[in-house]
Amino acid sequence: MTDDIARAFSRKAFIPFLTCGDPDIETTEKLVLAMAEAGADLIELGIPFSDPIAEGPVIQGADVRALSTGVTTDDIFDMALRIRKVTDVPLAVMTYINPIFVYGPDAFFTRCKEANICAVIVPDAPYEEKDEVYPYCSKHGVKLVSMIAPTSEQRIAEIASHAEGYIYVVSSMGVTGVRTSFSSNLRDMVSSLRKVTDVPCAIGFGISTPEQAVEMTSFADGAIVGSAIVRIIAEHGRDSVPYVSDYVRKMREALDASQ
Repeated sequence: MTDDIARAFSRKAFIPFLTCGDPDIETTEKLVLAMAEAGADLIELGIPFSDPIAEGPVIQGADVRALSTGVTTDDIFDMALRIRKVTDVPLAVMTYINPIFVYGPDAFFTRCKEANICAVIVPDAPYEEKDEVYPYCSKHGVKLVSMIAPTSEQRIAEIASHAEGYIYVVSSMGVTGVRTSFSSNLRDMVSSLRKVTDVPCAIGFGISTPEQAVEMTSFADGAIVGSAIVRIIAEHGRDSVPYVSDYVRKMREALDASQ
């Protein structure tokens, strides 16, 4: 599964995110396959949660819609297994501590391994509390993605020195959502990372346009886009597949043209 991440970052990576079960799990499956076909290098699968503290209103709304359909964590793992029969696109899961521990951490990461999910992102598990999750990740060969924010400052080197898989660089203070401007010290943050680790870093939180993705990958290894995609899905619902596919393709083409 480590090879999956290396493959994702063999070029400037485009990493889309979507909330599983919005508008339903069948559409999510179609969206994942379409994004893989359109050039996504790694896809983050969001497990809907009732208290997503890192998310802005767009993804919060998607969580509410998904949960209202009755989608479960098992439904998402079953979907991932079906996807694996069609594509080998690298998959990561974004979730929170509570769903992992309600499911049972050993069982949760067993299912990640079964579906060849290469990484997990847990926004409410700070570096100092990583041992609540990391032993289970290590046991089942799933990478625990570290998150570094503008407030990390002196902790950047320590966090980065223990990072694995890829590093999720948070572009700005606050929650997820489309932005027109980003933290002024992003380049310095990435430069600090480069001094202590070779683990690739991808920038997320707020990227929505090809121009922004190109700008971020001029000094980072990848761009993560969530809210902009979730907003397209919210607008078009079950008919969103071609719109999301076109969006991903345009982002991929922009990154390819910039290299």
